[in-house]
Amino acid sequence: MHLEAIYHRVTQNWAYAYDEKTLHIRIRTKKSDVARIDLNCADKYKKEITTSVVPMVKWASDNLFDYWEAAVQPPYRRLVYYFILQSDDQTVYFMEKGFFDTLPDNMDDGLFDFPFLNPADVISPPQWVKDAVFYQIFPERFGNSDASLNPPGVEPWGGVPTRLNYFGGDLQGVIDHLDHLSSLGVNAIYFNPIFEATTNHKYDTKDYLKIDPQFGTNETFKKLVAACHERGIRVMLDAVFNHCGHAFPPFVDVKEKGKDSKYADWFHVREWPLTVVDGIPTYDTFSFEPIMPKLNTENPEVKEYLLKVARYWIEEAGIDGWRLDVANEVDHKFWREFRNVVKGIDPDIFILGEIFHDSIPWLQGDQFDAVMNYPFTNAVLDFFAYNRIDAAQFTNNINSQLAGYPRQINEAAFNLLGSHDTIRLLTLCGGNKNLMKLASLFQFTFFGSPCIYYGDEIGIDGELDPLNRRCMEWDPANQDQDLFSFFQRSIALRKQYEALRTGTLKFQQDRCTDKTLVYERFDEQDHFIILMNNSDASITCKAAASESSWNDIESGSTVLAQQGQLTVELPAFGYAILHAVK
Repeated sequence: MHLEAIYHRVTQNWAYAYDEKTLHIRIRTKKSDVARIDLNCADKYKKEITTSVVPMVKWASDNLFDYWEAAVQPPYRRLVYYFILQSDDQTVYFMEKGFFDTLPDNMDDGLFDFPFLNPADVISPPQWVKDAVFYQIFPERFGNSDASLNPPGVEPWGGVPTRLNYFGGDLQGVIDHLDHLSSLGVNAIYFNPIFEATTNHKYDTKDYLKIDPQFGTNETFKKLVAACHERGIRVMLDAVFNHCGHAFPPFVDVKEKGKDSKYADWFHVREWPLTVVDGIPTYDTFSFEPIMPKLNTENPEVKEYLLKVARYWIEEAGIDGWRLDVANEVDHKFWREFRNVVKGIDPDIFILGEIFHDSIPWLQGDQFDAVMNYPFTNAVLDFFAYNRIDAAQFTNNINSQLAGYPRQINEAAFNLLGSHDTIRLLTLCGGNKNLMKLASLFQFTFFGSPCIYYGDEIGIDGELDPLNRRCMEWDPANQDQDLFSFFQRSIALRKQYEALRTGTLKFQQDRCTDKTLVYERFDEQDHFIILMNNSDASITCKAAASESSWNDIESGSTVLAQQGQLTVELPAFGYAILHAVK
C-alpha cells in the first residue's frame, strides 16, 4: 500500500458539513491501490455507545488517485474518527498522528476530530442557483429599442464590431426580447457592466450608482428587473470593484491634484505624478491599462462607497446576485465584509467570483458562493473543441475538479463554455454544430449552473474580442432554429430531472475510449446513461446497465440491455440520452 499517496485533513473539501445534519468525510489514495476503506467514527465524549463503522464509497478517480467518501450524520454533531484501509494483503489504520499496522493502546489523542457541526459554518449557496440556467448579456450588443439613447456615431445594427464602435444596445432592448429568453427556458441573466462608463464594454466605471445613459436610466433598470421577476428570471450584475475608470470622479481629482487630493489613498500610487512610463502606469491598474486604476479596498472610504453600491442595487432594484470582476486581486477582508453586507440584506443573493484557477480559499462560506468554473471550461473545450485530450483524460480532469471542492460548491458552480472574453463556442468547434451540441449537452447534464453566452443558441460565431461581441441576430431567417431547438430541449430536460442537476455523477471509465464518453447521472428517482461519440465516424458504443429497459430521450424508442450491457449505434458526433424504465 502506497502510504505516501494517502491524504486527509479535517478541513476544506476533505471533511465538511454538507448540511446542518450531515458530514462528508473524504480520503485520497493511490489509484487502484486500496480495495476497501471503512470509517470508524464516534462521539468523542461517549465513544463506548456511539461508535459505528461506515463503509466508504470510491466515488471518483483521476489518473493518479482514487477518492473515497462517507456521509455521516453524528447524533450529537461531533465526530472523532479514523480510517481502516485494506488491500489484498495489508490492513492499515490511518489516524491524525499517522499510519499504524495495529491500533495503538491510547487512541484518544490520535483521532481525527471534527469538533462540532455548527449551522453557521455550513457552506450554503442559495438553493435557487443549482437549478438556474444563466444567459449572459453584453448590453451594448443585445437589442436597440430606444434610438433616442444612441451614442454619437452609432452604427447600423449587425455591422462589424470593433473595440471602439457602438451599435446602440440598451435595456429596453432586453425588455423587448424577454420572450426569447422565456422561450429558450433560461431563468437567470448575467449582465456585463451596465453602470456609466466611457467604453462600449463598461468595465471602466465612472459612476457605480447610475445606469449608463446609453442603456437607459435607473428606473429603466428597475422596470427590467421587475419584468424579469414576473417571468421567474433572476438578475445578476457585474461588480467591477477591483478597479474603476479614468473618469471616476475621485480618480479625476487625484490626476488634477496629485498627492494633495483627498482621494490620493483611494488608489495604489507607486510614484507621483500619475503617468505612464514605457507602457507601465505609475499607479496600479487592471492589466497595466491606464484607464482602469486599481481601487484601494483597504481604505475605509473606498469600502464604504463600494458597500453602499452593493446595498443600493439590491435594495433599490431588487437584483439577485453580484458577479465579482477580477475577484482574486481584491483582498479577502473586503470580500468578507462585502458578504456580510449582502447576505445581511438577503441571504439568497448569489455571490459569484471571477477566478480562473483553484479557488478553495474563497469558497469557505465566508466570501463567495461560487466561482466562474474555468477549469471546467478548459476541460470541456480540450476534449470536444480542441481535441487535445482523450475521454480518459477528460474524465480524470473532471473527477479531480469535483474532488477539489465540497459537493455544495460543485452544485453551485458557474459553468460556461464561452463569454465576452473568449472565442465563440461555434468557432472553437470549427463551425461543427454537432460538436458544439456535444459540449453543450455535457454542460447541461453536469453539476452547477450552465451559462449560455448570448447568441450561441442561434449559431452566432466569432473570434476573440471584438468579433465575439457581435450584435444579436433577431431575424428568424438568419437564426439557426435547429440549434435553438436543441438548447430548448436540453434546458427543459435539465429542469425536469433533478438527477441531471444534483444527482450522482459516475463515469464508466472502462467504457470510455479515445473518443467515446459514457457517464451516468442518477438519484433515488431517476437514472440516466449518456453516451457521446466525439469523432467524425459512426461507432458502436457499449455501456454497463443496471436496469434492463431504457428509453431513448431523443427518439422515444426503447433500448434493452443484454446481460447487463447496452449497445448503442452513434453517428459521427452523435449522442444518446437513455432514461431507465422502472
